[in-house]
Amino acid sequence: MNSNKKTARIAGLLYLVVVVTGIFNLAYVPGKLIVWDDATATFNNITNSETLFRLGMLSAIICYIFFLFLPLTLYKLLNTVSKNHALAMVILAVVSVPISLVNLLHKYEILNLISKADYLKIFGTEQLQAQVLLHLQAYNNGNQIASIFWGLWLFPFGYLVFKSGFLPKILGVLLIAGCFGYLIKFVGHFLLLGYDEMPISGFITLPASIGEIGTCLWLLIMGTKDNRS
Repeated sequence: MNSNKKTARIAGLLYLVVVVTGIFNLAYVPGKLIVWDDATATFNNITNSETLFRLGMLSAIICYIFFLFLPLTLYKLLNTVSKNHALAMVILAVVSVPISLVNLLHKYEILNLISKADYLKIFGTEQLQAQVLLHLQAYNNGNQIASIFWGLWLFPFGYLVFKSGFLPKILGVLLIAGCFGYLIKFVGHFLLLGYDEMPISGFITLPASIGEIGTCLWLLIMGTKDNRS
């Protein structure tokens, strides 16, 4: 196996971990535990399924650590296409990691709130429930900030994939489209009340999902062509 193909497979493996842990943390666990318009149900769900909640946090930490190494590996693979774009890709990806990790402190606060510690007895049940939902909303807001960079790094990444000659151009197009999808989603959430109920919200980041999963699987299974076309 040549060096380029080996690097591609490593990148694909790192990407796979990011995708799987990201889906578990950002989609599966919230879908099981959070009821945004019902603080009582959310509090009870987290209390009764604390292990799942903690597993979600652990998967998030794993996801962000692997996402730190992923762009560095992609840089090694793609810097010959354009060093400037490869460097921009790394910077825009890596800057999201500390934002995402610090944002997890809101979930640690939730663990404190459901711990039944003696110092919490000054709060009523409804107050604790409201604070849990408040921290979840704050965590969600933090993810919105991080999503700016989850989107921005896809533009130089998509450009590099498109220009590489050894990865499918359609994946590059999807990644670039995914960049704008993330940015539109952020602006929509920030400016428009009820954005989540709008039809566009359900598919605006679909190109990013298809592009990232497709790139992950291509790198992992196919690697790279031996000769650039």
